[in-house]
Amino acid sequence: MSERGQIIIGIDAGTSVIKAVAFELSGRQIASASARNQYATGDDGSATQSLTQTWADCVTALRGLSEKVPGLAERTAAISVTGQGDGTWLVGADNRPVGDAWLWLDARAAPTVTRLSAGAGNRARFEATGTGLNTCQQGAQIAHMDRNQPELLDRAEVALHCKDWLYLNLTGIRATDPSEASFTFGNFRTRKYDDAAIDALGLSRRRSLLPEIIDGTEVTHPLSADAARACGLLAGTPVSLGYVDMVMTALGAGVRSAGQNAACSTVGSTGVHMRAKAVADVQLNAEGTGYVIALPMPGIVTQVQTNMSATINIDWLLQMAGSLMADGGKTVSHADLIARIDSWFAESRPGSVLYHPYISDAGERGPFVNAAARAGFIGLSMRHGFADLLRAVVEGLGMATRDCYAAMGDMPEELRITGGAARSRALRGCLSAAVNAPVRVSRREEAGAAGVAMMSAVAIGAYRNMDDCIAEWVTPLLGEAEAPDSEQAERFERLFKAYVMVREAVAPAWDQLVATQ
Repeated sequence: MSERGQIIIGIDAGTSVIKAVAFELSGRQIASASARNQYATGDDGSATQSLTQTWADCVTALRGLSEKVPGLAERTAAISVTGQGDGTWLVGADNRPVGDAWLWLDARAAPTVTRLSAGAGNRARFEATGTGLNTCQQGAQIAHMDRNQPELLDRAEVALHCKDWLYLNLTGIRATDPSEASFTFGNFRTRKYDDAAIDALGLSRRRSLLPEIIDGTEVTHPLSADAARACGLLAGTPVSLGYVDMVMTALGAGVRSAGQNAACSTVGSTGVHMRAKAVADVQLNAEGTGYVIALPMPGIVTQVQTNMSATINIDWLLQMAGSLMADGGKTVSHADLIARIDSWFAESRPGSVLYHPYISDAGERGPFVNAAARAGFIGLSMRHGFADLLRAVVEGLGMATRDCYAAMGDMPEELRITGGAARSRALRGCLSAAVNAPVRVSRREEAGAAGVAMMSAVAIGAYRNMDDCIAEWVTPLLGEAEAPDSEQAERFERLFKAYVMVREAVAPAWDQLVATQ
């Protein structure tokens, strides 16, 4: 290609930040720009975000990228977009928003999840989608709206996700991708909508809200003139609709490399644990939990378990420490506390304190679903101090990771990890010991944006197929394998049995606590 088309822009619209990242066609990251997302939470369990503001923030990120990359508009070969998964972004007449979006953090659909999970059709829905029902999902949220706020759906013409909303603003096309369509309303084997799944949710009469499904490795649409003016790019530039951010991040971080399927955990605000598999190798669990999410490769999917809260457990503990220090007249930044994690961990002694990391108000969704689940320490004594609590929280994330992989079968032979927490030696060691396998960190800075950019690279013909793209974009950036500490792996093996026993035994108490509120 000419110099005119040597850059791909990957947009990754997360829950807290929207990033626009420029890559060379060979995969080298050139520059990135971002804008903070804003969302509101309520005492009723709501977590909402303005559609209009989200698009404005996306424009800000793209404009910021233009300031960092000379001649970006003329040099851009393609644009691609991914974003936070689940949630419900309703759009009505003239492509205007119908209220604010319900995010994946929204817990209002909890009673509807309980009702639908007990329904006669729920197992058939799970067999089709491969995905357990939870409050995060668009299917549960629309079913809840249909019963409690039907006027919202009556005003809507299409139900989108975050990335779909941005794609609509970029191209004027109402669409979704095979990954979110199939794990919510469809069948992971066909990557199409499925009547059994839709019927089980009680949403047959709302089927007209479901948009067309397009695969961004095969289909692109041109950047509209309005979007081009807003973003400072060229009208007609091909735009690719990516898959959901979870699998885009995993793709960019190495969930598949050298033509082989692997395992990948993203440890961020949430914990996302996935294994790439051929469709025929998927084994659905009896409990009906987890996700099966398509990869942008024929016949390859990821089997996924996601624990609701990961690093926000650490943030909570550090915020408590920071608040106490501030009360004592010593102000310390959150970044300073983060920098102390590994040293505090080293000061602590391996012991038998367990922490269950269910700190989110929405409870837990993997490997079990319980909106009433709550975090807690067990095994404390007078000899334990702050460093021991921090160790327990970090090890709790390792336990949660093991819990999730156990629900998918055997432990992985090697684990690729990404997310900001991967920089912590203590956390990497815990993850490795918890699954008793080497861990390998991807040096890719923006794995989600890279994953979705790879889709557009294939779509415009820069690579014959995704495996060829992976060979250049992903494999060279995988770090050296870090083997587990055998002594700690044995300790995790013993502790994990207690970890599962406690979470199973305490569940009735969680329900009782909710009843007292």
